[in-house]
Amino acid sequence: MPDPIKKPMTILAFDYGTRRVGVAVGNTETKASQALKIIAAPNTDGLFREIESLLKEWQPDQVVVGLPTHPDGAEHEMTIKARRFGHQIQGRFNLPVTWVDERYTSAVLEADPQMYDNLDAHSAALILEQYFAEY
Repeated sequence: MPDPIKKPMTILAFDYGTRRVGVAVGNTETKASQALKIIAAPNTDGLFREIESLLKEWQPDQVVVGLPTHPDGAEHEMTIKARRFGHQIQGRFNLPVTWVDERYTSAVLEADPQMYDNLDAHSAALILEQYFAEY
């Protein structure tokens, strides 16, 4: 029996950082991602207010969060913080969260001088593209 046709889903992707969070949007039909913005909120409350505003605007079906690790895949302090960030989104907004290995996204973008100003948002777009390639 064939799989039922899945409805296209809108997905927001986040590249979590302690000073800035990059945001991108895409959908499962086109599998294209677009860098949206960088959130540089002064505190956690401000960060989640901005995220709530984005969620209301884009109405995503799912969220993807980049999970940074060492090159060998071992976790470190930012891995734990990114995981906590994803769990907070899941708990506050009741959205499914998928984590994507983001080991090499920044390295790819840092080689391109045009990406510096919006590096975190472009990293989020790459994380989303990686999600589309894997899922």
